[in-house]
Amino acid sequence: MKTDLTRRTLLRASGALLAGAWLPAGAAAADLELQQAGTLRIAVYADFPPYSARGKGVDVALGEALAEQLGLRPQIVEIPADEDMNDDLRNMVWRGHYLGTKPGDVMLHVPVDANFARRNDKVRIFAPYFIESMAIARNPARVGPIAGSAAVAFEVFTREKIGAEVDTHGSDFMLQVLNGRLRDNVVHFRSVAEAAEAMKRGEVAAVIGTMSQIEAALADEGRFEIDRLGVPEMRVTEWAVGMAVKAEHGELAEALSKAVAQLQRSGEITRIFAQHGLTHRLPPGAD
Repeated sequence: MKTDLTRRTLLRASGALLAGAWLPAGAAAADLELQQAGTLRIAVYADFPPYSARGKGVDVALGEALAEQLGLRPQIVEIPADEDMNDDLRNMVWRGHYLGTKPGDVMLHVPVDANFARRNDKVRIFAPYFIESMAIARNPARVGPIAGSAAVAFEVFTREKIGAEVDTHGSDFMLQVLNGRLRDNVVHFRSVAEAAEAMKRGEVAAVIGTMSQIEAALADEGRFEIDRLGVPEMRVTEWAVGMAVKAEHGELAEALSKAVAQLQRSGEITRIFAQHGLTHRLPPGAD
């Protein structure tokens, strides 16, 4: 849209002018630990809407905004997810993918967790830019509000079917909760978006997934309700999401942290989320 282009042009210009004013002492853009001078190589997940897919998404837009703040050219590289996050950090940050793709200078969409960070000492994890949470979208005519203990909240799924993306936190939980009593009513799909389409057709009564993926899949729908999950039996219901660089790249991490803080203060990150139909939840201390 014309308005968006105008805003981005202004942001690019102001970012280039102001970058030197708030970079850490002795760390002008030209001195940052980059693979290519003047360019910020940003690693994002491939095929991961609404965050990154075919050059579009929240993380793509955020990566471009970060580069603008630093007065650098953005270079987005989409890398497929591996078996787990430890492999992803190896492929996207400190070594590179075995198929020959170079890592990024920075990787986006990294869980910010102290225990996880200690297990991955080859990278520095920092700058949370939003809070992700687990959620359930439901047809209110078939499923009531999801609240309380799992024994109460999920009893309905002994009768109704719920969709889930295969091999995800939500899928694993639904297969194990209530001693596996819900297994026959958990329907698996390749993505949350596909599960949401099945709910629109009436094939399932609800969908479990991350709040952002559910919001994106149901952006144009008013028939369904979305509940953030907080059942005590679910070990992890929300987490902070940030970024990672190589462990020794402290000046780059500091510069990016300041860039994120500036984008938070200006409201730019919230606008990026809203443009993709998502609610932006600030991490603690970021507002």
